Amino acid sequence: MSDKTLKTKIEELPTDLKKEVFDYIEFLLQKYSKRIKKEKFRFDWEGGLSELKDKCTSVELQHKALEWR
Repeated sequence: MSDKTLKTKIEELPTDLKKEVFDYIEFLLQKYSKRIKKEKFRFDWEGGLSELKDKCTSVELQHKALEWR
């Protein structure tokens, strides 16, 4: 749905229903505020398995991870 379509639909509503739409939008913004902020991806896990680099390959680690599931 485009912003224009949404805006057109809202404009068609009576004033009291516009208030309801506004309240619902506020509710959604609060409920999903973390998802809406679009946090940047962190790489704090980088190097977490570096001690294993001489013991096995990344493919071997992937197979081992599948076994653990």
